[in-house]
Formats: sequence, structure tokens, C-alpha cells
Amino acid sequence: MKRMVLVVLGAMVLGAGSASAQAAAAATGGIRFGVGAGLLLPMGTYKDGDKAGFIGGVDGTYWLASQPIGIRIEGSYSQTSEKSTVPAHKTKILGGAADVVYAFGQSSSSARPYILAGLGYYNVKISVTGGSGSESKIGFGGGAGVAFKVGTGGTRVFVEGKYMSVSTSVAKTTFLPIRVGLRFGAK
Repeated sequence: MKRMVLVVLGAMVLGAGSASAQAAAAATGGIRFGVGAGLLLPMGTYKDGDKAGFIGGVDGTYWLASQPIGIRIEGSYSQTSEKSTVPAHKTKILGGAADVVYAFGQSSSSARPYILAGLGYYNVKISVTGGSGSESKIGFGGGAGVAFKVGTGGTRVFVEGKYMSVSTSVAKTTFLPIRVGLRFGAK
């Protein structure tokens, strides 16, 4: 009998906890997931040896309750190749970042501009005939974008540019990824 009472009380506590967690989730701005691809433009000394390449990535943004501020976690992969004036090689960058995002306007607006800035960890790998070199370092960056509402749901098409700098030992690897993609979810 005591076990039955404990089981019933435990179920009531778990049920109340679950209900309050659901209410708290409804009060938050929600989570948006995105996928995008685009053009990677090398800058600085990186531009001296490489031409434009491609970038692809995914992200998830948690929007704070009743605020235009979100915390984004993102991952990306990019690749560029040599200009005709330098030895044959490919530069591959794989990394992830955490950004703070500030969106302007109402979440229901048809177009919503935003700015973002953050830190990440990136692996820069240069592959040449006969070998390759790789380095993992902290990078930072910031940028801006705009998200356009598609239909009546929570889907948005986004266009975003973000200056990035990774302090590799030879020189800073700076680049500008310009991505286009889709985001799904709330807010």
C-alpha cells in the first residue's frame, strides 16, 4: 500500500513538473533550426593564395522569452582552391561557433533583419600534392542578415553575411561567408 501511495505521489510530481516545463517552453520564444549554403570569400592574406569557394552549414537558435535576443550554435564546412599564380592546393575549414543574435522588428514581420557576433573553434586544413597541414584555433566574427517569412507558418528564408577571423600560426585566416538558406521553428 505504501508503495502504491509513493508511486501515485511520484506520478503527480512528475506530471506537475512536466506541465510546468511545457508552460515554460510555451512562454519562451522557441527554437529555430536552419540549413544554408553559399559563397566563401577569402580576405586578407588568405585572399592572396585562394579564390572564392563554397560553404555549407547548419544552426540552431534559442530565442529568449519575450526578447529579440537569441543564442545560436552553428557548424560549417567550407572549401576554397588556389589561384592560378600559386602552387596547387585546397583549403578546407571545418568548425563551429556560438553567437549572440539580435533581431529587429516583430517576430511576425514579413522581413526581419538581425545582427550577430560570437566565438568559435575551427580546423583549417591546407592540402597540397604530397601532404597536408592542419591547425585548430579559436576564431571570432560578426555579421548581419535578414530573414523573410514564407507562408503562414514559421518557415523563413534567410540571407546572411559574416566576417570571420581565425588566428592560425602562419597568418590570420579571414573570410566572409555569404549564406542563403531556410530556418524552421518558432520566432
